[in-house]
Amino acid sequence: MTGSATSPTRVAGASVAPEAGTRPPIVEGKGLTKKFGESVAVDGIDFLVREGECCGFLGPNGAGKTTTVRMISCVSPVSAGEIRVFGMNVTQEPRKIKALLGVCPQEDNLDPDFSVLNNLLVYARYFGIPRREAVGRAEELLEFLQIKDRAATKIRTLSGGMKRRLLIARSLINKPRLLLLDEPTTGLDPQARHLIWQRVRALKKLGTTILLTTHYMEEAAQLCDRVVFIDNGKILTEGSPEALVRENVTPDVVEIVGAGEDLLRELAAMDVKVEMLPDRLYAYTDRGQEIHKLVTERFPVEQCLLRRGTLEDVFLKLTGRELRDH
Repeated sequence: MTGSATSPTRVAGASVAPEAGTRPPIVEGKGLTKKFGESVAVDGIDFLVREGECCGFLGPNGAGKTTTVRMISCVSPVSAGEIRVFGMNVTQEPRKIKALLGVCPQEDNLDPDFSVLNNLLVYARYFGIPRREAVGRAEELLEFLQIKDRAATKIRTLSGGMKRRLLIARSLINKPRLLLLDEPTTGLDPQARHLIWQRVRALKKLGTTILLTTHYMEEAAQLCDRVVFIDNGKILTEGSPEALVRENVTPDVVEIVGAGEDLLRELAAMDVKVEMLPDRLYAYTDRGQEIHKLVTERFPVEQCLLRRGTLEDVFLKLTGRELRDH
């Protein structure tokens, strides 16, 4: 079994990783297309995931994120184009690729009849890991994800957060060189989400390459070196979270509830870009303190909040605010 330093124990003497832009690609998609009948889920996209980076795929429901992950993990066949993982074509060498992957799916597919520990041990058999070694890895991972005290517990009694942590532990049992996390914290409370963030950061420090899909923009900003925005099966833009915020939205955003026509005229005269929603106004500016002071001192609004521009602002600018029915 080919492995790398993805266990919780740091490899002694590990060298400093090169800059992300000079690292070799671990995943490379070219003209990647996926169709379901007449419906195009992924529409001819090109992308790279480089060694040692955490790359986020972001987009609305039905954008094509999970479909792309399923093709990378050799679960869903490619309709057109190609994906290479570790230089191997997913269509031609799926078994070799799967041996190098760790996959944490959206859905809970743990075996409810087994205990926490046995879920890991049974999964380890698929990779031909000897039982003694599998037990050692499983115990180490359960400690790493802080669920070692539940080793003998049946799955159906676990909380949602514990199940997500166990799914991540399971995805690491084969010491994968590439970890695919498909919405790993959906539905979790803030404590569980932050714990998983801590573990993902620890894996990054150990050099694990990670591809993450998420609907939480804060999660992407916290964890990802680079994010790729996907919508309607196409890539809209990509870059570091900081660069995308800088390029697509203003440094400051002033949220105003109860703005009147006189305030709108004042903002227009100051050449401030605004976005009107039914319940509030967003003013996009690089003069946040000045605008906030102006509004609070001169206009009788219900609420005025000054904040920094975020990746969520980028998401909404690129994909719109309307709900998607997928």
